[in-house]
Amino acid sequence: MKTTTTVSVPEPLFRKLKRAAEVTYRPVEEIVAATLNAALPEPANLPPELAEELASMHLLSDDALRAATAPSLSPSEQQRLGQLDHLAGQRTLTEAEKAEQKRLLLAYHRSVLRRAQALAILNQRGHPLPTEGETYTEQ
Repeated sequence: MKTTTTVSVPEPLFRKLKRAAEVTYRPVEEIVAATLNAALPEPANLPPELAEELASMHLLSDDALRAATAPSLSPSEQQRLGQLDHLAGQRTLTEAEKAEQKRLLLAYHRSVLRRAQALAILNQRGHPLPTEGETYTEQ
């Protein structure tokens, strides 16, 4: 299904689109659709709400993206996950501990995905990646 909409773009941007269309022998509409699709990807194999969150990060400001590079797990949650992982190596976790470990691990993985997405977008926008041990707030 296709939807048609009218969008006003600055003349220099339209010239870029038209040039890309001419070079690739494709209509401007295809170039616009391909560009939007590349700029707003939907990550595969993720829960829909997380895929939408990651895709919408392309619309965030640079400052908001820099903030998103910080871990979203609190230090106490990180410490607790480490404790549970350590305990799991020593004994069988209780059902409650397994559930807590699973919840914290899921939150950790989501945090890593958000941070990676923010870093990738900032890098695409021309910002250098922080060096090892450095964060965007230190730059």
